[in-house]
Amino acid sequence: MKRMLRNFALLAAIGTSLCSFTASASAAPETLRFGVAAEPYPPFLVKTPTGQFTGFEPDLIRALCEQLKAQCEIKEVAWDGIIPALLSNKFDVLFNSMGISPERQKVIAFSRPYYETTGVFVAAKNVNLTLTPEGLAGKSIGVQGSTTNADFIRTAYGNTSDLRIYTTQDDCNADLIAGRIDVMFLDKLGDIDFLKSQDGLAFEEKGTGSVRMDPLLYGLGVGAGLRKADTALKSRIDDALTQLHDSGKYAQISEKYFPIDLWPK
Repeated sequence: MKRMLRNFALLAAIGTSLCSFTASASAAPETLRFGVAAEPYPPFLVKTPTGQFTGFEPDLIRALCEQLKAQCEIKEVAWDGIIPALLSNKFDVLFNSMGISPERQKVIAFSRPYYETTGVFVAAKNVNLTLTPEGLAGKSIGVQGSTTNADFIRTAYGNTSDLRIYTTQDDCNADLIAGRIDVMFLDKLGDIDFLKSQDGLAFEEKGTGSVRMDPLLYGLGVGAGLRKADTALKSRIDDALTQLHDSGKYAQISEKYFPIDLWPK
């Protein structure tokens, strides 16, 4: 009888432990995997020598995860394969300065825009350029591939200029410095660190050009990419981004890197 009571007490204790473990496990925060390109894109994204991600978007990712009460992991993949990696479940949220465009919306969903910017031409200070298709006819224009900027340059200048498409912005910068291209086109805010660098001192912004930027390319802003089936996650990220902006946390992060307000108007 004593042995039966002892066994009953042992089973009750095990049951209590299992219930405690289950409750503890269910209370564990979810893990969200954010995908970014392996290539640096300062000041939006930089990987330090110790493997840490810094910049505007990693800071915003961490703030988002805090707002969502989730743990976050940052996964890096090649930029030109970043949408296929999202669709094949390598990560959950694409968060890497991807412009929202109708073509991309056919394949993936986007959160509400979390910043917007425009593109600019950058060339040597001692070079005068007329930023029209006729003015840049025969000139070599460098631009990072798989970007909204590349879509714009192909549309506006593809019939008159020599387009050079680069895997990374660093490669494009290097060819401009070396004189292998005449001018490059990139996000206005993406050239901040380049123009402040020793290599960039001889260059300047030349403007956006006189060609009207297609609002279907530039009017939709930059958003987080998600699989179309993840409607609940999209809604939560939309809400969290709005809450970060309304609380002032978004501006606090943005002001660390940029002289102007990036929040879409």
